[in-house]
Amino acid sequence: MPGPGRPRTGAKPKSIRKTLSRIMGYIFRQKTRFILIILFVFIGSCANVAGTYFIKPLINGCIVPLIGKPVTAQALLPFLKMILLMGGIYLIGVLATFLYTQLMIKVANGTLNAVRTDLFNRLQDLPISYFDTHTHGELMSRFTSDVDTLREAISMGVTQLLSSAITVVGTFVIMLVLSPILTVLIVLMLVVMMLIIKKIGGNSAAYFKKQQKAIGAANGYIEELIEGQKVVKVFSHEDEVKKEFGVLNNNLRQAATNANFYANVLMPIMGNLTYVNYAMTATAGAALVITGRMDIGSIASFLQYTRTFSQPITQISQQFNVILAALAGAERIFEVIDAEPETDEGYVTLVNAKTDADGSLTETSERTGLWAWKHPHGDGTTTYTQLNGDVRFNDVTFSYDDKKTVLHDVSLYAKPGQEIAFVGSTGAGKTTITNLINRFYDVNEGKITYDGINIKKIKKDDLRRSLAMVLQDTHLFTGTVRENIRYGKLDATDEEVIAAAKLANADYFIRHLPQGYDTMLTGDGSNLSQGQRQLLAIARAAVANPPVLILDEATSSIDTRTEALIEKGMDKLMNGRTVFVIAHRLSTVHNADAIMVLENGEIIERGSHGDLIQEHGKYYQLYTGQFELD
Repeated sequence: MPGPGRPRTGAKPKSIRKTLSRIMGYIFRQKTRFILIILFVFIGSCANVAGTYFIKPLINGCIVPLIGKPVTAQALLPFLKMILLMGGIYLIGVLATFLYTQLMIKVANGTLNAVRTDLFNRLQDLPISYFDTHTHGELMSRFTSDVDTLREAISMGVTQLLSSAITVVGTFVIMLVLSPILTVLIVLMLVVMMLIIKKIGGNSAAYFKKQQKAIGAANGYIEELIEGQKVVKVFSHEDEVKKEFGVLNNNLRQAATNANFYANVLMPIMGNLTYVNYAMTATAGAALVITGRMDIGSIASFLQYTRTFSQPITQISQQFNVILAALAGAERIFEVIDAEPETDEGYVTLVNAKTDADGSLTETSERTGLWAWKHPHGDGTTTYTQLNGDVRFNDVTFSYDDKKTVLHDVSLYAKPGQEIAFVGSTGAGKTTITNLINRFYDVNEGKITYDGINIKKIKKDDLRRSLAMVLQDTHLFTGTVRENIRYGKLDATDEEVIAAAKLANADYFIRHLPQGYDTMLTGDGSNLSQGQRQLLAIARAAVANPPVLILDEATSSIDTRTEALIEKGMDKLMNGRTVFVIAHRLSTVHNADAIMVLENGEIIERGSHGDLIQEHGKYYQLYTGQFELD
């Protein structure tokens, strides 16, 4: 995973055509509004094109006849009528522009709402392995900078492209009617403009993709360093991280500079070409008027169309950097949306059950406190197995990357109500075992059974509902203390929340907080001590009341006094449950029913504390301090 001192890579760009097609697919979800936008854009563009054409009859029919003659009210009447007609046409164009602009704002926000929803929902469906290989900052940049560039392009670029296309077509048709000769001259200049746009635009597109990658890398690094500020300061690495960020920031600066240079240079180039085109057209038009092959009104109207014809191309060049940045950002968003979701072929579910008179289990909609695995079979029958918490590993071999084997042919069992402890150095495979129980990862060889059922047959949500974990690194959400405890069981009553807090011996310190259970926690519980945060995590597990409990160094952040206070509460929490404990403090596993000593992914010793001490093996050496755990 990317981190300080490690190389970073960006998302691989996809087809621009495919990306644009997908963006339009989101826009078309609001079909009615988009059709109205197209209609109003058409009306507005046609009004502007038509209004320009009236310059010809205005000059030829109303102005030229008055040259050298006395001006009277009667003579000005046709002129005023023509002006009013032109004003009415332009007013319709202004009204249509206002309407499609307002509609486009709604369509843009609706589209971004759908994109953000799909992006967030996909994150919930991704496997843990995806988050292990992507930084938080890199993923957050999809919601921030990438979505923002997409918003700007949709709200402005779509209507701009539609309006420009209609304007260009309408203008071209009328220009052909006014003067085919001058139209050929305009088309030749247009070809030159398109060649320039293709050349410069291609370079700009490449650098905008590099810019989006550089933004993701920089954001990821910033995110990591904000989270790890204490570590940076403890080891006095401020200068080193400044240098590393300087490299990332410089890469971003170079990519952004090149991208915007090529994009922004288009505007003055296109603007100057427009002036050149106008001058050439005026010169050729004057020659046609002098030779009598064109009237003054037609040349005046045509010159205005020359401006109108090149203006959409200039506008596109001005928006080019926005469009390219949006496409690059959209590619990165769609990369996450297209990521392979976590698969689940399980069909065994967890249901509420009750015991009939004959002792058999049946499903019920009522909460009975008794749970069962509902197991449908191929012959149409369904069996119910009581949820007890019997977990067994049978010849399990596992590798995270299919290169280095983490677990080698591991077999173990935990009967209902037993406490199983795992000890061993870092990298021995302790946490991997708990990851496999939760099906964060699936085994490569062998199988894991839960109450006699292969866990691959159990739906992942149902499997995880039957488990609770207390992790070494606690995470608390923004919300009250009560809401954070209730996260273990969303429908838990206040009484159940308080009971769980008392079980974890967290009730005392909670009641001494400013607002007690209603105290607001922010910044991952930064206003609490590490030990208090751990106690809340234990209470969160307690309120879930699961048959299987996984404790990953659950007391590692609690001082000796606090550990003694919660020992009885932990005993109550573990009573009657199958418990897996990952421990570095060997003093915490004295009472475990079985202790598994792992080394290099293999169980080299197993037994109770007393048995392992008598064996004088690795556990004895660890316990007596001849070796220390990493």
